[in-house]
Amino acid sequence: MNPLPSAPTALADPVEWGACDDWAVLHRRWSGLVHALARQALGDPREAEDVTQQVFAAAWRGRDGYTPERGTFPAWLVGITRRKVADALAARARRAELAAAAAGLLPSPGEQAGGDPEAALDRLVVGRALERLSEPQRRVLRLAFYQDLTQTQIARVTGWPLGTVKSHTRRGLDRMRRRLLEEGVPPT
Repeated sequence: MNPLPSAPTALADPVEWGACDDWAVLHRRWSGLVHALARQALGDPREAEDVTQQVFAAAWRGRDGYTPERGTFPAWLVGITRRKVADALAARARRAELAAAAAGLLPSPGEQAGGDPEAALDRLVVGRALERLSEPQRRVLRLAFYQDLTQTQIARVTGWPLGTVKSHTRRGLDRMRRRLLEEGVPPT
């Protein structure tokens, strides 16, 4: 195994990146720095380990984007680390927000549980996605799913042409799908 050069200018060559031994050396040499930065920012060693793995996976995938002229290899890794830490903090905030909102939907211990907690969380996430739609899209989807109306019936109720109802339905469902993916809800 070749020792790591002090200035990793040779790493600009993708062939160098592809050498397993060199990559292992880079990981051993710089993972401590990445982990320390992530742990300091996140305060959780397990989450810092996840971020460290994400950083090195992203560095491997984006290895062709590294150019020594723009900065040193450690600085490049620190930049990736900052982005991954920001992603982890944003995901943590979304989880906390969803959990807090779901806590308001769940019955208190003395009340009869009207369903499982997963269903309550699903209702919350879908309700939030619905609220972000335009009023016509929201109206059409509520009539379709909460009142179980067909598109023809929705056209009669709203007074809109059937084609307009169909367009609002399709666009609304597309926007909801994108919103739910942004919230981290996997497609079914």
